[in-house]
Amino acid sequence: MGKHEPHFVPRLLPAPEAAHYLGVSESTLRLLEIPRRKLGAKRLYDRFDLDAFASALPIEGESEGETACDHLFGVSS
Repeated sequence: MGKHEPHFVPRLLPAPEAAHYLGVSESTLRLLEIPRRKLGAKRLYDRFDLDAFASALPIEGESEGETACDHLFGVSS
């Protein structure tokens, strides 16, 4: 890549790159319920689906269903 070419993350990723993107092993990635897209014979993960999966994970220290905003506004489940 030349020094003037923009750097970007491709939207569709093969399993090794998708696993690296999420910070998990390929075997763990395959156990997760993340859909894959079909492009000819290739099976690829959509970066938007990977982001949605990561965003939906619980945050350490928060109880199920509670969000960071709930504590700030005094809302409790």
